[in-house]
Amino acid sequence: MKKSGVFFFALLAAALLFAKPGRAEWTGLHGFAEQAFGLRLNDDKLTKRKTYNMLEQRLQLKSSYVFSQGPLSRWQGFFQWKGDFTLDEYFGEKTDFELREAFLNLNPEPFLDMKVGRQVLTWGTGDYLFINDVFPKDYVSFYIGRDDEYLKKPSDALRLSFYPQPANVDIVISRFAPNDMPEGDRLSFFDPFQGQIAGRTVDRVLLEPSRQAENLEYAGRIYRNFASTEAALYVFRGFDKIARSYKNEALRQLYYERQDVFGASLRGPFGGGVASVEGAYVRSPEDPHGDNRLIENSMVKLMAGYEKDLGGDLKIGFQYYYEQKLDYGAYARSLQPGDFLWDEHRHLLTQRLTKLFKGQTVAVSLFNFYSPSDHDGYLRLSVSYDLSDRWKLVAGANLPWGEDDWTEFGQMKKNKNIYFRARLSF
Repeated sequence: MKKSGVFFFALLAAALLFAKPGRAEWTGLHGFAEQAFGLRLNDDKLTKRKTYNMLEQRLQLKSSYVFSQGPLSRWQGFFQWKGDFTLDEYFGEKTDFELREAFLNLNPEPFLDMKVGRQVLTWGTGDYLFINDVFPKDYVSFYIGRDDEYLKKPSDALRLSFYPQPANVDIVISRFAPNDMPEGDRLSFFDPFQGQIAGRTVDRVLLEPSRQAENLEYAGRIYRNFASTEAALYVFRGFDKIARSYKNEALRQLYYERQDVFGASLRGPFGGGVASVEGAYVRSPEDPHGDNRLIENSMVKLMAGYEKDLGGDLKIGFQYYYEQKLDYGAYARSLQPGDFLWDEHRHLLTQRLTKLFKGQTVAVSLFNFYSPSDHDGYLRLSVSYDLSDRWKLVAGANLPWGEDDWTEFGQMKKNKNIYFRARLSF
């Protein structure tokens, strides 16, 4: 049995045991069955399959248990779980089970909520852009055309939510989980060791932090509303979710460096729509002066966004994102011959357009990333049709492009695809 399955059954057994002599009421079993296929628009010989990058069947099941008697009932306790069974034919009919949720939710005091177990964590103001949302993501799912639900990875965590006056407080203690990034088997990407876009020939080692108490991650948020505007402060101490720093160049070892994030955001009505601003200082405690060429420098990240409903089931949204590498002079002086010189500044613009048709049963969506500094971009198109309350069809396209092979979207240009999904919910 996989570790996720052991974790699920252990947490469920503990919850039921603690609930005695009370009982739990089952809310029923729900979920969906889905068939998904992603056809490549490039004949990518670097990866395992040249003509497609997604072919899978998925069964998601979810349910919850509400404790109607015993100690947990007094705390409004319930246990919720959600898991996905998949048959991934891209890897030769590989079967898998992913536990996406398995948490116990308690309300022991009017001012306190507790959630412990596997859960999806998210906060911040960005649309597909994340600054203070430092929780793990799945960019493989994002680029091949799975549902947006799968962009957010679950975390094993304890979340405490306090509601005192004058502000609300969230505290999260979690175990490290990395982002799922292209690794060359399904999606090709730029490999700095080879200096080019690579696929199955990638030969590198990603070193994760050991599972010890000293490597737990801590995140906090303080937020409150001022009239219709929400203001928030964020803090995080943990690890970068992408292995960008070098442990040993000769052995092709990359690791997830320690990282501190201090940020803030505002979101509220403006000009007939909703505007937001968000920013953060991302500190590299392992390279505080920026003069170690093997470790990522500290950074400043800023973002502003605006979205508006134009009427007639038409919505638009825009974002501007800015990133600056700090101590850039020290970084540049530390480079050796043959090293890549990464830019000091990065600018990114996004545009979202959504239109509903046919009694809101057909949704057409266009989301575009464009970086004038990197000279690259990524166009995401999708059309969904709700045939009934149970059946849904989705078709879309992922179209990354770029002038250079080493930029965020330029390295993904061989992974263009069109995808199709058919879902039956129950």
